[in-house]
Parts: sequence; structure tokens; C-alpha cells
Amino acid sequence: MDEICSNAEHLLNSIFESAGFDVRATGSESELGCTLSIQGSDSGLLLNQGGELLDALQQILNQAYGRNLVRGQRIICDADNYRAARESELRAMAEHAARQVRSNASPFVFGPMDASERRVIHLSLANEVDLVTESIGEGHARRLRVALKQA
Repeated sequence: MDEICSNAEHLLNSIFESAGFDVRATGSESELGCTLSIQGSDSGLLLNQGGELLDALQQILNQAYGRNLVRGQRIICDADNYRAARESELRAMAEHAARQVRSNASPFVFGPMDASERRVIHLSLANEVDLVTESIGEGHARRLRVALKQA
């Protein structure tokens, strides 16, 4: 694992250097896998368009090194604590959806989300005995639906 994280850090820093970005990635291991924290004056560039570039870099690293990780672990790229802030935002959105479903008795459907974002909402609502969550749709248009559990 240590070698994988080190290799991912090296590749990411090579990409940044080649692109002329003033950022630096530092890898650390956790129970989730390898987290690459990115800091520098250009880190905001990675967060434009909802973090699309950050997600793309993470996808590349997981394709290159992820198969060598322990099952369930992955490589996570984060800049300016974006991932933690986004997770907090998604949890708040899940709570809002739960309130809407309970008050209106009609399903709430989120806009398109990637798998990791849908997972946060699924887990946030997993202990709600009166609600059910399900992913619907295909590919990039995949959404998450929250509804009352049928009796």
C-alpha cells in the first residue's frame, strides 16, 4: 500500500509539474486507502465545475493503481478540504430530501450524481426506518430517489 500511495503521489505531482500548475500532492494512508492532499496557489483550478478536474485525476489514479489496492480501498484526491465539505453538503441535502418526502408523501429525486456522492446519501439515510433510497437511471444520468417505505 505504501508503494502504491507513493507512486500515485509521484504521478500526480508529475502531471501538475508538466501542466505548470502551482500545486503539490502529499499522500497519506487511511482506512479508506490512499488520500492525496493537494495544496498550492492553483488548487482552485481543480475545483472548478464542481471539482471535475479533481474527479478526473482521481479516476486516472484509480485506473492506474486501484487494482493493486485492498478490496474496498481507493485513491482519494482532495484539494482545500473539498471532499469533506462536499460530503457535509450531501448529508444536509439528504436530510432536506427526507423532510420533503415525509411532509409531501411523494418521492424526492436528486439530479445526476456520481457513485461516490450517491453512496453518501444512501448511507446518510440508511437508518431511517420509514424511508428507502435507490439509484435510478443509467451512466452519467444516474440519479438517487428517496421515497417512503411501502408498508
